[in-house]
Amino acid sequence: MLSRTADHLFWMARYTERAENTARMLDVCLQHSLMPQSALAAQQGWRSMLGVSELEEAFDARHAALTQKEVIDFMVRDRQNPSSIASCLTGARESARAVRGTLTTEVWETENTTWLELQWHLKSGMLEHNPAQFLEWVKHRSHLSRGVTIGTMLQDEALSFIRLGTFLERADNTARILDVKFKFMAAETLTSGAQGEFYNLAALLRSVSAFEIYRKVYRDAITPARVAALLILQAKMPRSLVACMAAVVANLQDIRNDLSHDTERLAGKLHSTLQFALIDDILEEGLHDFLTSFLAAIEDLGSRISCDFLVPAAVEECV
Repeated sequence: MLSRTADHLFWMARYTERAENTARMLDVCLQHSLMPQSALAAQQGWRSMLGVSELEEAFDARHAALTQKEVIDFMVRDRQNPSSIASCLTGARESARAVRGTLTTEVWETENTTWLELQWHLKSGMLEHNPAQFLEWVKHRSHLSRGVTIGTMLQDEALSFIRLGTFLERADNTARILDVKFKFMAAETLTSGAQGEFYNLAALLRSVSAFEIYRKVYRDAITPARVAALLILQAKMPRSLVACMAAVVANLQDIRNDLSHDTERLAGKLHSTLQFALIDDILEEGLHDFLTSFLAAIEDLGSRISCDFLVPAAVEECV
C-alpha cells in the first residue's frame, strides 16, 4: 500500500475518534455544570476540559474570558482549533475523499453524510438550543463510522491502518482524561468532600462509557483506585489503556514491514508493562508520573509509525 494512502486512512480514523472524544468531554462538562457549585468551581471544570487537549493557551489567546458558551464554541465550531469537532470531522471527510477508491461505498457515504449533516446542524442552531442532542449526534456518527468500517471493508492492510489510528487516538485520550480529571478532583475534593468525589468519579467514568461497566466489574462503591484500575489495566474494558495497546500491537503485526521492528518492539513493551502492572504499584509511583510517561511513549510511537509507514511530517524526524 502507498504510504500516502495509509496516511489518509490512519488520520481519517484518528480525526473521527478525536471528534467523539471531544463530544464526550463536553457532554460530561455540561452535565457537571448543572450541579450546585460556585462560579469558580464551574470555571475550573471547563478549564480542566481544555487542559485535556492542551488547548488552554490557544483558548486564552483568542478569548478574553472563560465561559461555558465560549468554550463550547471553541471546541465545536472553531475552525482555527485543530481539535474542534468541526475541524476533526472535516479532516476525516477530506482524508476519506482522498482515498475514496480504497473505501467501500458505505464507509465513504457515512463520512460524507456526517460532514454534510454537521454543516446543517451548526447552521440550524442545535448547538445553542440543545447542545446535549448535538453531542449525542457526534457520538452516534462516530459509532456508525466504526461499525460500517468493520462490517463492510475487507480485512486487509487498509482496515489495519484505520484500526491502528482509532486505538492510538483512544489510548492517548483516555490517558489525558485520567491525568487531568484526577488532578482536578484532588483539588476539588478538599472543598466538596466525599460527595463531590463520587460525582467527579462518576463523570469520569461516563466520559469513557465506563459507568455501567464499572458496576458490572466491581458491584460496589466507586473509589479512585478502582476507577484507575478499570481505565488502565482492565483488558476487557474497550477504552482502557491495556485494551487499546493490545489492539495497536495486533494491527502493527498485520502491517509490519522491513522498517517496523523497533516500532513493534516499543508497542509490545508498552503493552506488556500495562498487562502485568498492579494498580497499587502505579499509585505508589504516582499516577501523574505514570500517565505522563505513557503519553510520551504514545507520542513517540505515533512518530515511529509515521516514519515507518506513513508520510512523515518532517523528514529529519525519521533520521
